[in-house]
Amino acid sequence: MTLSHEDPALTNLTHVDASVRRLAVIDLSDLEDEDYLPALARVLREDADAVVRAEAARVLAGWDDRDTVEALAAALLDEDAGVRDTAAHSLSELKDPEVARALLPYARHAQASVRAAALRALRELRLPEAADAAREALEHRDPAVRREAISVLGWLRLESAVPALMQRVASDPDVEVRRVATGALGYADSKVLPALLGALSDAAWSVREEAATTLAKLRPPAALDALCAALEDDYWQVRLRAARALGRIRDAAAVPTLLRALAHEVGNLRKEVALALGEIADPRSQAALETATDDQDPEVRKAARIALSQLATRAARAP
Repeated sequence: MTLSHEDPALTNLTHVDASVRRLAVIDLSDLEDEDYLPALARVLREDADAVVRAEAARVLAGWDDRDTVEALAAALLDEDAGVRDTAAHSLSELKDPEVARALLPYARHAQASVRAAALRALRELRLPEAADAAREALEHRDPAVRREAISVLGWLRLESAVPALMQRVASDPDVEVRRVATGALGYADSKVLPALLGALSDAAWSVREEAATTLAKLRPPAALDALCAALEDDYWQVRLRAARALGRIRDAAAVPTLLRALAHEVGNLRKEVALALGEIADPRSQAALETATDDQDPEVRKAARIALSQLATRAARAP
């Protein structure tokens, strides 16, 4: 398609009124024609109005075109925070690793916000070349940069990155960095258990919750006692994740602790406990689960019925 200078949409991109230019950007986006991408990228680079530039950054989301990606990356340095944030969000929608390689220089940028945005855009693409920049960023003074670096390494599932991630879990001063690092260890093996057990006692409940969530993925039998203790946590959110992990470990030694938690005031926790008891399928939970079929919460009643069905299945298979 050859674009005409008389195209009304293109003409309006240079209109004196910024509101008209913004509507022209939206109109071009609605056409979903990649031939208009250079014009939209030019608006992002050159328009005098920040609102128009931000609109251009928004509509360019999802287009895996190298020129478009380079324009969005350059917009990470825009003088307007709204433009920068919108460009960062649009870059996070990238799907093509080949095109995303244009972001690699920005993953080492001196400006923290630019560096974090580039790493955020790269994380789900599993681009091997991003690993070195992510490792360097683990030591950055800005916690936002460290968080995004951890996410990149977690998505890459690099065995060599595990020790550095464990260190972040144990000693990073930022709560959210510790939480993200705890979740990132979900791809590793049992050697990360000490770090996760430490996180299960973290001062921040969100880290403890993440630790229980990660333990549910790894299912290490050695975590049984710590998870049973976590069922007494001050925060029901941590208890819920601990119950889920215990259900997946399927050790009957957890049944007495789970039965006590089945009486908790929070319905979501009672539901999760019932499901965990069903996973373990120990006959000692039969009576409590039958009582739970009359619970005031319909989700708990449903979970109790499912658990009783699992108990019956196990009993039928037993010699």
